[in-house]
Amino acid sequence: MENLWAPWRSTYIQNTTNKINEGECLFCRLHNEHQDEKNLIVKRSKFSFVILNAFPYNVGHIMVVPYRHVPSIEALSDDEMIDVFHLVKASIEAIRKAYNPQGFNVGINIGRVAGAGVENHVHIHIVPRWNGDANFMPVISNTKVISEALVDTYSKLYAKLKEE
Repeated sequence: MENLWAPWRSTYIQNTTNKINEGECLFCRLHNEHQDEKNLIVKRSKFSFVILNAFPYNVGHIMVVPYRHVPSIEALSDDEMIDVFHLVKASIEAIRKAYNPQGFNVGINIGRVAGAGVENHVHIHIVPRWNGDANFMPVISNTKVISEALVDTYSKLYAKLKEE
């Protein structure tokens, strides 16, 4: 796979690599640090939070994460589930206002074989989509182009979610 130069990501990668001990959950650590802007957390609610995906498939790719460390949605209480899906709804509305996508992929990967990168802390991906967003770069050069810096995405979505 070819790489597209993205130097702003090195700080995140280095911090993640240095701070995560074996068995430590990335989402629990980020939630507990209470450094929301640094950790790309754009909104908090009673039982969950919205965080930018630091390795997005598209601009605006976010995740909704419950505070409680559970591996699957059936382990969430009804109140947690309502809160999580309230944030899913608010996030989709905010992404629509900020980016005007033509569609969305919303997904939950439960377990490593299903594609979960953080397999023991359930989370919901929301990926905005546009006609033609899968251009020739991934096909020809196996490279995905992300057209906006994470700090800019953070500012836009933080402002839109603050309105909710």
